[in-house]
Amino acid sequence: MAELFASVDLGGTTIGCALADSEGKVAAEGTIATEGYRGPEGVIPRIARAIAGLTEQAGARPSAVGVVVPGLVDVKRGVTKFLPNMPGKWQEVPVREILEPLVGCPVFLLNDARAAALGELNFGHGKTVSSMIFFTLGTGIGGGIIIDGRLRLGPLGAAGEIGHMTILPDGPRCGCGSRGCLETLFSGPALCGEGVRLLRSGQAPKLFERLGGDLNRISPKEMAAAAEEGDSAVRTVIVRHAEYLGIGVANLVMTLDPDMVVLGGGVAQMGALLFDTVREVVKQRVLMVPTDRLRIEASLAGEQAGMLGGIALAMKRGQVE
Repeated sequence: MAELFASVDLGGTTIGCALADSEGKVAAEGTIATEGYRGPEGVIPRIARAIAGLTEQAGARPSAVGVVVPGLVDVKRGVTKFLPNMPGKWQEVPVREILEPLVGCPVFLLNDARAAALGELNFGHGKTVSSMIFFTLGTGIGGGIIIDGRLRLGPLGAAGEIGHMTILPDGPRCGCGSRGCLETLFSGPALCGEGVRLLRSGQAPKLFERLGGDLNRISPKEMAAAAEEGDSAVRTVIVRHAEYLGIGVANLVMTLDPDMVVLGGGVAQMGALLFDTVREVVKQRVLMVPTDRLRIEASLAGEQAGMLGGIALAMKRGQVE
């Protein structure tokens, strides 16, 4: 049997676990409730039990475990620093030290957005390019920077917090404390908030029809579909906010001159209207370097990018830089 590696995606409500080989072929996978109210001392043993269950299912033990966490980590020490959406006190928790004896193999930690970029690097577009900027577009915006075929983390593992670059100096207040961050302008909640406004003001009849009038069903993907069906006000909103994303992409293209920009995460499923707008903005704003060779594409790893990033992290024994 091929050597297996474990990936753990630690979320606020669920923990996703998988065992896969070096080609990314999944041997076993499952999801359990996080039960974050138990704190690290309750959650970490649950992770170990989930891995044990998958090990029994696959009939083989993992050689290493990659743990993907929603926040900042000390990559070298395997310690969580700040997990803003996790209940319980996760500051300075030595996850590696606690989990390794429970699973019987090396454990490595990485931020979730950087892990998604690592998944794309090893199992997606990264197979064909040497430099890439990866965006995760979802409830928030994160990402990863790949240069010379390696994920760059910086001294604190925080390189790639591209959702917090300033786009509008006097823009909306961001959860990070700053104003006008890209995350406040093109995250899922930012777009859905605009969609709700249009629905309540009667400017989105197609969107209303698609949702059956249920505002709880609104999503960027549904908004994009309504725009394609003729909701001009929805189209205008999407284009305006996609232009903000395009400005962020253009800034990074001018800074790093990558081979490719990859858009991943749920919001990237908006499709052609999003990608066409971003490509046009980059074309208009990046004038000092040629952009003819630059590709702006959807993630190949898709929804599995984070999971695959955990597998790659385990495979590389944490040596991703």
